[in-house]
Amino acid sequence: MKRLNLIISALLATTSAVFSQGQLDAYKYGQTDLIGTARYMGMGGAFGALGGDISSMSTNPAGLAVYRSSEVVATLNLNAVNTKTDLAGSIGKADRTRFDFSNIAFEGYFPTSRDAGVIGWNLGFSYNRLKDYHRNYTLRGVGSTASYTDYLGNRATASGYDESQLDYYNDPYRYLNDWQTVLGWNSGFITAYNNDKRAYYSSFGANNAAGDWYPIDITGRELTVQESGAIDQYNMAFGLNISDFILLGADIALTDIDYHYYAFYAEDFVNKDWMTLRNDLGTSGSGYAFNVGAIIWPVNFLRVGVAYNSHTWYNLTDNFSATGESHSTWVEEELNAHAPNTDGLGFADYKYRTPDKWLFSAAAIIGQTALIGVDYELTNYGNMKMYDDRGYGLDVTNNEIKSNFGSVGTLRVGGELKVTPQFAIRAGAAWIGNPVREVLKKGEFEVRTVGTIPHYTIENSITNYSIGLGYRFTPSFYMDLACVLKTQKEDLYAFPNFYEGGKQIVEAPKASLKSNATNVALTFGYKF
Repeated sequence: MKRLNLIISALLATTSAVFSQGQLDAYKYGQTDLIGTARYMGMGGAFGALGGDISSMSTNPAGLAVYRSSEVVATLNLNAVNTKTDLAGSIGKADRTRFDFSNIAFEGYFPTSRDAGVIGWNLGFSYNRLKDYHRNYTLRGVGSTASYTDYLGNRATASGYDESQLDYYNDPYRYLNDWQTVLGWNSGFITAYNNDKRAYYSSFGANNAAGDWYPIDITGRELTVQESGAIDQYNMAFGLNISDFILLGADIALTDIDYHYYAFYAEDFVNKDWMTLRNDLGTSGSGYAFNVGAIIWPVNFLRVGVAYNSHTWYNLTDNFSATGESHSTWVEEELNAHAPNTDGLGFADYKYRTPDKWLFSAAAIIGQTALIGVDYELTNYGNMKMYDDRGYGLDVTNNEIKSNFGSVGTLRVGGELKVTPQFAIRAGAAWIGNPVREVLKKGEFEVRTVGTIPHYTIENSITNYSIGLGYRFTPSFYMDLACVLKTQKEDLYAFPNFYEGGKQIVEAPKASLKSNATNVALTFGYKF
């Protein structure tokens, strides 16, 4: 075999093809974190029936009507994320830390001077961070003996593509909705076999004595991922107090997404052969939603709440690029006519609808000394939807969402104890259920990632534990401090498994990914 150096930078330039509208992307953009004021975070976010905190506007806006004064608040946030991967005993570690404003809000109280009926109303405006994506993680080792190029070869063969369809000069990114295979072919990851223009194999293999193709050994793999960005929400809420018995609230929420993903993936083979894949994706856009809720206050020591959080309807844009490089000593020279050198940036516009939520809550008020809140949030991830830029549903993706995601509950519990009239201590916890169904968790079918990013994670569990302190310097000015410890466990795949006729042909390397995030929030507030 002749020695080959093949380098390609693939431009993914199209305005209409689907890039990142997959089921796992829908799930990623439909989640939220425990972020808000320090008091809200310190009590685990269990404010659905308690109210009286500006962060509750985004869950149960009826909590706004608990206020008996006006207030302005601002929250500083320090977020540190440490990650650990385990691939068959090979450990990879990474960390990331950032500092920002996570909450700024104003609430106005307007009493009516009446003792019954509408005795007061409230108006609130807030900026609140809903989700923080900042984290790094890395994967090293071998794990499975399969290569990403083995997966691509089987995928291309099963699809029945002719070589001419994959040739970059024939504009396959516009006409084929299989960009991984296109990039793999033009980057030298896969090759045709014995001049059969519809049978594809890894470029890292050879013929044995019987003339059958076999893969050479993979000696190592590396995956490095950098995620950044956030989901930010701007709320305008209205609260109404009826006879200190029924509190009603509604709000309109405008939400922004700004997410960036960079991944470098490499595999090494015997004879110092290698392949690399770089992906860069930026997703941005805005959406709108509404929330309505009620709190019933039958007796002084008990409140019961219910709220509905609507879908958020987004218009999103992906900007993306990918680069593939390879070096093989196994491929015949005449099979390598596909090595254009281009560069640039592509984009795709689409629409997305998040899941909606129901919130049921209760709270106990123990005199002037203590508070206890319990929230149960029910989220139907099965009704997430993806649409093209014209508003037509993406049936394949939406059917996958319906099959692989269900409804799930989140339980939040929190309490506050006033040690003195000025000083309070707080604690809380949140357990977030997992909506991913077992068939997706276990990888019992090929997860068709879209675009040119083959790597993905499947979530297993998320828990939050929090503590907090509050101190009132004057009747008007106060400061709160909270620390939230978040643990998230996931399964990390460098690329999907491949099945044919119900039989697994390629077993992808699977690693455990554990993210530990420490979120410290400091809130300053002023009542007037």
